[in-house]
Amino acid sequence: MTVNGQANGQQRQHIRAGLDVDIVLKQDQRTGKTTRGIVKDILTNSPFHPHGIKVRLHSGQVGRVKHIHVSP
Repeated sequence: MTVNGQANGQQRQHIRAGLDVDIVLKQDQRTGKTTRGIVKDILTNSPFHPHGIKVRLHSGQVGRVKHIHVSP
């Protein structure tokens, strides 16, 4: 689940409101550029998604979780 203090965002069970995450926005999918923010809502209903669980950040941005920043 974790690599260098980060976790991937493919498992819904690892994501909850308030987590600090990196997401890829729809318009950034080709470049893979990530946007960091705090999870407000989880939008994916399935327990697993190969491209990452879709979330809405407090900023209103929507994207798929690529990394979960875990506090040491």
